[in-house]
Amino acid sequence: MKASELREKTIDELNQELENNLKDQFVFRMQRATGQLKKPAEMKKTRLNIARIKTVLNEMQNSGK
Repeated sequence: MKASELREKTIDELNQELENNLKDQFVFRMQRATGQLKKPAEMKKTRLNIARIKTVLNEMQNSGK
């Protein structure tokens, strides 16, 4: 998901998106630990999405939106 798409969402929507990505990251970590992870690239995409969401949330909170 692009940062420009994230900036169009509300803080509540971003928090929900962040929660979903954190759950996905946990699932991927468990799959990796048990040797069941099929697409390792998904872990990287999820980590990057989490970082993007946190960045946009910080921008919104600092700007007073």
